Amino acid sequence: MDIKKINLANFGPANIRNFSIIAHIDHGKSTLADRLLEVTGTLTDRVKHEQFLDKLQVEKERGITVKAQTASMFYEYQGQHYLLNLIDTPGHVDFSYEVSRSLYACQGALLLVDASQGVQAQTMANFYLAFDQDLAIVPIINKIDMIAADPVRVGLELKQLFDFKPEELIKASAKAGIGIEDILQAVIERIPAPHAELEAPFKALLFDSWYDEYKGVICLIALKDGVVKKGDRVSLAGTGNNYEVLELGLMYPDQTPLDALYAGQVGYIITGMKTVKEARVGDTLYHTKQTVTPFPGFKPSKPMVFAGIYPIDNTEFDLLRDAIEKLTLNDASVTVEKKTSVALGLGFRCGFLGLLHMDVFKQRLEQEYNIFAIVTAPTVLYKVKLKYTGETIDIESPSDFPDPQKIEEIYEPMIDATIIAPKQYLGNILKLCQDKRGIQKDMSYLSEERLILRYQLPLNEVATDFYDKLKSLSSGYASFDYEESGYEPAKLVKMDMLLNGKPVDALSTIVHMDNAYDMGRELAERLKKVIQRQLFEVVIQAAIGAKILARETISPLRKNVTAKCYGGDISRKRKLLEKQKEGKKKMKQIGSVEVPHEAFLSILKKEE
Repeated sequence: MDIKKINLANFGPANIRNFSIIAHIDHGKSTLADRLLEVTGTLTDRVKHEQFLDKLQVEKERGITVKAQTASMFYEYQGQHYLLNLIDTPGHVDFSYEVSRSLYACQGALLLVDASQGVQAQTMANFYLAFDQDLAIVPIINKIDMIAADPVRVGLELKQLFDFKPEELIKASAKAGIGIEDILQAVIERIPAPHAELEAPFKALLFDSWYDEYKGVICLIALKDGVVKKGDRVSLAGTGNNYEVLELGLMYPDQTPLDALYAGQVGYIITGMKTVKEARVGDTLYHTKQTVTPFPGFKPSKPMVFAGIYPIDNTEFDLLRDAIEKLTLNDASVTVEKKTSVALGLGFRCGFLGLLHMDVFKQRLEQEYNIFAIVTAPTVLYKVKLKYTGETIDIESPSDFPDPQKIEEIYEPMIDATIIAPKQYLGNILKLCQDKRGIQKDMSYLSEERLILRYQLPLNEVATDFYDKLKSLSSGYASFDYEESGYEPAKLVKMDMLLNGKPVDALSTIVHMDNAYDMGRELAERLKKVIQRQLFEVVIQAAIGAKILARETISPLRKNVTAKCYGGDISRKRKLLEKQKEGKKKMKQIGSVEVPHEAFLSILKKEE
């Protein structure tokens, strides 16, 4: 269909449907989006390729959706033409903020469930995200053509968990193109039209944005009311700045310029914004000379995992700052704060929603901006209540840790975890959760073969290798989702690493008392491998206060001082050796241990 010949003014709110696709990771969202775009004629054979809406290199390499993408389609049903706006969302737990933001611009959602895997942890999380926003939900059982498919069992799970009736379920296969027309018809019949008024003053929600080297900031907007045209003056409620509309249009499926956008539609707008701070996601756009009540905005995301990002070379700090600014425009869930490290110099402390989120952010820095940075080990945000003042302070890193004498209580962040797994792996999963200091809250059977476990776990234990271990213990069949559940008191201590009795601040860590001995021994062994031998003995110790937990010794380099003695009295050799011994003792007292960069990284950097 030639979009230039279509008059968008003919598509009133009654002929518009805004919907997103939500599902657990790898249940076929991007493939279904491809088929919908093909069937509606939006994608031509010339530009068609698999997972068309997964545009980032990291998405193609990992086979996951990281960024929500929008595409508009036109579809004829019962003699009427409809404009359908589709938002393909990520499925992984770390990108749930992307999903919740995308749902603000929708009136309905397609809930996709794999016919062989059934309901997974993130399926439940995404269902409740959509349910909380009062969206119409259309359940679809996908991949029905697979050998292991069991749509009857999956249908029973959907009925048991979400109370869907059998007649509401659509059976489809996005890859084979089965049931695509049924899905499009269900979108029109079951998802309500947007509540929008064409005659009212222009008002739109800015729900996504990204940076283009040539055009500046591109904003994705959902029009609540009114009309916006090229050349109009528009303002942002958050900053009060006003701009001229230089270009606007639909994502059909890429940026397709048009003369105007109308109430109920979803499109992009370019106003010549040059800096990333101007386009705040959740802001309200309106005509400059009018007054409107702004949208409440999005609930800000709460970072769960913190990591330092430092340039490998300090001269690249400005490049790193610019790249992070542009990336955070595209990913508003990352928090950024400038920090200085004793070991690594000037850099940033960034907050992420999870470990995959952090990994993807680092990969995007490398691929999109050619910035190779050092990312330190992930940590979480602790709270410390002080004895005499009763004040509660936030602790992000060990260097912020107050004197133990002043601490009344330490609190660590907890999460409510949902694990869905086949019952034969139950023993392994229970042991893993127990090792990670988890408290079991509930266990119920989803079907004869699968069960749902609910645990309260410390975020610090999950932020390292929990997800990887869960996958390997369950042969990849377990799914995991979590949400924060506040703070609980914990026996946490600051562990110092001492070199010849002197603490090295940059090597300190916060650990739980139960794990302190194992952690101290491991760090001491790791440091022994990377610190080079000196001319004097080097003693590496892990200590909590005055208590030594672990010790490793690096023997000194020794010159053979008796080499020149060929025979003669033994006392001559002994005298030389005693003199050398005294020299070593004196050197140990005044000498400083050279700590290589790799030693800091072995502690700071997350284990590969």
